[in-house]
Amino acid sequence: MDFVMSLILSPLPYAPNALEPYISAETLSYHHGKHHATYVNKLNELVTTPITEADLPQIILDNPSGPIFNNAAQVWNHTFYWNCLSANAQKPTAALEKTLAKHFGSLDEFKKEFTEKCLSLFGSGWVWLSLTPDQKIVIEALPNAGTPISHNNKPLLTCDVWEHAYYIDTRNSRPNYLKNYWEIINWKFVETNLQS
Repeated sequence: MDFVMSLILSPLPYAPNALEPYISAETLSYHHGKHHATYVNKLNELVTTPITEADLPQIILDNPSGPIFNNAAQVWNHTFYWNCLSANAQKPTAALEKTLAKHFGSLDEFKKEFTEKCLSLFGSGWVWLSLTPDQKIVIEALPNAGTPISHNNKPLLTCDVWEHAYYIDTRNSRPNYLKNYWEIINWKFVETNLQS
């Protein structure tokens, strides 16, 4: 019997308690160790051929809806989200701030618009900062497992607004979760995504 390599849960890029006090180790234990892991396990059940993390974008494009899409997109989205957060306080570089100001007026205006999109997204989903094929930077509020990959936009930053991202720490207060979110952004990751 041949051994078939299954997709594995990617490790967090920091220690489980590294984002405290903004996101607790308890939240990461459930969010990464339970929710993210469940999407990985379900995807392995649904896809019969060997897959790796690098295969996920194509799987998402090949399955625009249904269970395979939902689980593949959630696996990819979560891995991207973890990398959008940093244990070390950061500020965007002058170049990145200038780019955001070009598209949104200022860094503060970008944060305000992004936050408003997060607050107004009904139910569960993801809010993205994305680069379009014609080099426009846009904010996208996508429900459920929605991802910019589906329509050929390039993800730069995301915020998970499913309740499992914040119900332990902020008792279902999305506004308080978003205040914490801005304290731990990995701006270097955002800039790398923009330049790559």
